[in-house]
Amino acid sequence: MSVRSVIAGTGSALPRRRIDNAELAETVDTSDAWIVERTGIRSRYIAGDGETTASLATEAARNALEAAGFQPSDIDLIVLATATPDQTFPSSATKVQATLGIADCVAFDVHAVCTGFLYALTVADSMVRSGNARKALVIGAETFSRLLDWEDRATCVLFGDGAGAVVLSAEDGPSGILATKLHADGRHNDLLFVDGGPSTTGTVGKLRMKGREVFRHAVVNLADVLTEVLADAGLSPADVDWVVPHQANARILDATARKLGLPAEKVVMTVDRHANTSAASVPLALDTAVRDGRIKRGDLVVLEAMGGGFTWGAAALRY
Repeated sequence: MSVRSVIAGTGSALPRRRIDNAELAETVDTSDAWIVERTGIRSRYIAGDGETTASLATEAARNALEAAGFQPSDIDLIVLATATPDQTFPSSATKVQATLGIADCVAFDVHAVCTGFLYALTVADSMVRSGNARKALVIGAETFSRLLDWEDRATCVLFGDGAGAVVLSAEDGPSGILATKLHADGRHNDLLFVDGGPSTTGTVGKLRMKGREVFRHAVVNLADVLTEVLADAGLSPADVDWVVPHQANARILDATARKLGLPAEKVVMTVDRHANTSAASVPLALDTAVRDGRIKRGDLVVLEAMGGGFTWGAAALRY
């Protein structure tokens, strides 16, 4: 049997400050009812002083390592998915590496916005299966609050900060990542983007989004990529125990599940508590469901996400 990337442990981290909709409505022209009806979001976590993408990523990584029973020195690869790095360079992955006390390993960032964790997982899986790594940290971490226009109620209510991580281990056996599928279509740049960057404005910029158009693409693309990845793995929706989707909007999650004929109780939903944490949302939701006992060893789990670019992707795995 060929080597597979098995998820040996999961972990996550959230900033100290939690903001519910009522508190947000004190400074933004919105209400709890308006936000819940349109998105399902009830609260989010916002990074404060001393909390950065790399610090949240490191905390999530430590928790994943503890769950796996591994030491930082066991890790020979770190792939960190983020659209909000601590610095333009070097990568936030190298900051995590240094903070964990790892003297030498491959470490780099991947930038595919909300699909970033699926891209990072696919890259790490390829390196594990090719023998270029044996134990890898794959992390999604964001401080999206620092890209938000807090006067734009259509976007600022949607996002939060956080991090999630998994430890991949090269193992022989039935468990592990069975298939992944990635896509991108840069023609849709103007539907979801940040209006700044080092080589254009020399500024960080603010997030801009045309929500209705993004919603329409998301439902179609996510249903299609889930069908594709299951077909690649030789499986059908009936085989799936859990879907762990990108936590963008409760209505997108519901619509995608209906399109695939999957019952809502098979879909892990944390968007109500964490809002959209971009590249962190899939591993954060995965860790939540593992730790509360919903996802158990042997379960067939499908991960999926779509983000700016557009990028979208999915992974099927035996946990």
